[in-house]
Amino acid sequence: MYRNFLLLVLLACSGWLAGASDAKALQSLPGDSLNPTGNNGVSPDVPVDYKLDVRETIGPASLRKLQKAFEEAPKVNASYLLVHMNTFGGLLDAADSMRSRLLRSDIPVLVYINNNAASAGALIALACDSIYMHPGATMGAASVVNQTGEVMPEKYQSYMRSLMRATAEVRGRDPRIAEAFVDPVVEIPGVVGADEVLSFTSQEALKHGYCEGIVSSVDEVLARAGLAEYELVEPEITWTDRLVDFLVNPLVSGILLMLIIGGIYFEMQTPGVGFALLVSITAALLYFMPLYLEGLADHWEILLFLAGLLLLALELFVIPGFGVAGILGIVCIVCGLAFSLVLNDYFIFPIGGGQLVNAFLLVLASIVITTALAFVFGKNIFSSKMFRKLTLTDEQRSSEGYVGTDRGHNLSGATGVAVTDLRPSGKIEIDGQRYDAVSEGAFLVKGTEIEVIKHETFSIFVRQKR
Repeated sequence: MYRNFLLLVLLACSGWLAGASDAKALQSLPGDSLNPTGNNGVSPDVPVDYKLDVRETIGPASLRKLQKAFEEAPKVNASYLLVHMNTFGGLLDAADSMRSRLLRSDIPVLVYINNNAASAGALIALACDSIYMHPGATMGAASVVNQTGEVMPEKYQSYMRSLMRATAEVRGRDPRIAEAFVDPVVEIPGVVGADEVLSFTSQEALKHGYCEGIVSSVDEVLARAGLAEYELVEPEITWTDRLVDFLVNPLVSGILLMLIIGGIYFEMQTPGVGFALLVSITAALLYFMPLYLEGLADHWEILLFLAGLLLLALELFVIPGFGVAGILGIVCIVCGLAFSLVLNDYFIFPIGGGQLVNAFLLVLASIVITTALAFVFGKNIFSSKMFRKLTLTDEQRSSEGYVGTDRGHNLSGATGVAVTDLRPSGKIEIDGQRYDAVSEGAFLVKGTEIEVIKHETFSIFVRQKR
């Protein structure tokens, strides 16, 4: 019980620290030192543009960066939000959330496509008020594909078409062209032929109204927007951000999952050692904390994981055998770990199922691999030089005077009383003498009258007296 309570406290502390680190410092680029005006140091006489880089695979990290941008931009009275984009796409659920936030923006949003705005990137670009493209940049190819690049079934494409079409309509662009970015069936004379997924070059986008201008730099973008002079403000990338991005990598998450499961397994095998539990707690903190920051792991998912640990502890130390509590505990642990890997709005998002399946596969694969490694290398690990001081390796040999019970005194048929709980092992008392004994299977509470059903060498087997 105290171990699960300790885990809960540490996870709660990690969530508090994570929330405390959310606010990022801002730096001004380029220009002279900003005057202290009570406006985060930004001069009120110069228009401010808040710049956000989206140059990674679209995912939870991108969504978090965009949300922070909308939190910080009003603090510096930004006149524009500039999205500097170069991406081949990514997760559609994250892109849809970014699209929705952009469409609700109270300040104009400009996007500068520097090379690529493919797939999910095209959806995000369409949600911006104005689109500017670098010479030779491309935009489009927004069909929904799985992780291997295989095109997903029609129901996924249908949903993506509706997203693209609705976004184009809001921004006053041709919705049929937006659909053609997704569906090769859409044919538009002079734009795209049959059986082709549309992608625009910068010149083609300008010709068909999907680009406001072809520019070579951020300065040109802002000049087109009417900002001859401006202060460019962008978020500082801190070590915390880099650490979070590293920890949410699927490979790292898989390793942390193995450490969590392995720590729990070895702690159950060697109770009281503490090192395995410490490893499991540390891995759980590193697993859940970045996912919580990214908006993936919510409170209920962490609590679901903790509930699973509590049920396992009850099954191991309170309830005899292995039944409902143990099975529910394993289910809660697996679900808590898997649900934490997908966005919390999955249940209302119609195409997130593939990501949830992948999350469960990652968790289950980690459990299987960890279990196999534990069986193969478990004994070797704890007998190694590193862990030798943490485990008991001494043997109590009879040649050295150690004796368990009197071999000549067979207790079969004797009666007595349990002086401790037997679950299944414990201590009994017979004729004023105490012995170590094992219940035949049933849980026996302290004070139960018992009878010895078998006495073999140093092992005494008992049951409740009939």
